[in-house]
Amino acid sequence: MQVISSYEMKGKEIDLPDTKNVIMKPLITKNEGAPTFALRQFELGKDGHTPCHKHPWEHEVYILEGNGEIVFENGSKSLVPGHAVFVPAGELHQFKNMGEGMLKFLCIVPNEGHI
Repeated sequence: MQVISSYEMKGKEIDLPDTKNVIMKPLITKNEGAPTFALRQFELGKDGHTPCHKHPWEHEVYILEGNGEIVFENGSKSLVPGHAVFVPAGELHQFKNMGEGMLKFLCIVPNEGHI
């Protein structure tokens, strides 16, 4: 068993095309012995956004802090703390920070989807 503090962990900036102000903290991954899933925390700074992308695995997201939006193939939805999002495999999606502060969320993916 391990207890990991996101406050003590240094994140890494995601440097992908069409990405802005995104920090990812790999909280629990196969490196910590998790055989199936990776738990990551994302922090999107002001005007930050993930790339508009899709992949062959599902993922689950839980909003911790801030005001955001998820953009998907058929529109978009606002996101606030307490919202949970299910992104099916193969669905185009993008997360955007729509507030003045940070948008912070947890994201769970299979280990194959961990970057």
